Amino acid sequence: MANKPNRDNRSDNVEKLQDMVQNTIENIEEAEETLEFASGEEREKIEAKNHRREESINAFRGEIKDEAQARENGYKTE
Repeated sequence: MANKPNRDNRSDNVEKLQDMVQNTIENIEEAEETLEFASGEEREKIEAKNHRREESINAFRGEIKDEAQARENGYKTE
């Protein structure tokens, strides 16, 4: 019996991406709280990680926009 690929269900992608944004924001806030107690090198690592997190948030927001538009268009393929 051949494996069938899972059907692409995009109906809740916007909500999943919004949850990912919220979780990432919370991670940034928690990391910023630890900066108070961080040493020089540790502080640099936390700041670098938060920068990457902010880049991820921007990418998530772009995907949210794309998914919301696809939802409005009924997920039609071109």
